[in-house]
Amino acid sequence: MSRPLLLIALLGSITAAAAALAQQPVRPLPKVGGCPLGYDSSGSYCVPSTSGNTRGALEKTGSSCPLGFYSSGNYCLSSPNSNREAIQKTGNSCPLGWFSSSSYCVKNR
Repeated sequence: MSRPLLLIALLGSITAAAAALAQQPVRPLPKVGGCPLGYDSSGSYCVPSTSGNTRGALEKTGSSCPLGFYSSGNYCLSSPNSNREAIQKTGNSCPLGWFSSSSYCVKNR
């Protein structure tokens, strides 16, 4: 393999690995009102759409979403260019390796 091709392959692998490390998981969510963009209703849950364009989401706490997320009804959806993962904050601080953003804890990159 030539050097430029090897370098491109290596950079692609690093980028993919970094993106996979800290993305909001795409998984079923408890249904709170209507489902967010990219999710379909299934009983008491919102499930990822079969379109394949679903972004990770979490229930919205308060009126704002954490850094790297935007509001979609009662949920916060991961922004298209964001590789962040967030959880709802419990108490006044976040676990080691996470920082506070509004009512959430966001994983450090």
